[in-house]
Amino acid sequence: MTKTQVTPPARGIDVRGPRFGATVTTVVLVVVLATGSGWLLAAQALVFAIGAGAGLRRAPYGLLFAHLVRPRLGPPTAFEDEAPPRFAQGVGLVFAVVGAVGYLAGVSALGIAATALALAAAFLNAAFGYCLGCEMYLVLARLRRRPV
Repeated sequence: MTKTQVTPPARGIDVRGPRFGATVTTVVLVVVLATGSGWLLAAQALVFAIGAGAGLRRAPYGLLFAHLVRPRLGPPTAFEDEAPPRFAQGVGLVFAVVGAVGYLAGVSALGIAATALALAAAFLNAAFGYCLGCEMYLVLARLRRRPV
């Protein structure tokens, strides 16, 4: 009996990785809402910035997944293009920066609103595998008439 190896596409990532990252992000954002910590939200913004700029494999949650979680799971059976989740990290970055500025400038309502919106998106991905930022990427790609 031979094993079939699944080879990722050139820019492909294990589909379980972004969902793990969304789960950690959900926990962080719940803590931000509970504590009102603008600094914790700023740290989450840095995580988003690394994911959007350097890629999910180099982002802190991606490294945690690769070194601590993935070795304990079976081999990946599905891969996805990294571009939509990276775009989603950029969207998360925008909300996290706006929220952190709100909290740190004393405009708690802005911090709460931006954090709650980011939390809703992260929770959808963590709980249901539905990535709002990825869907935005696909819509924008279609509007620009780029192949997806």
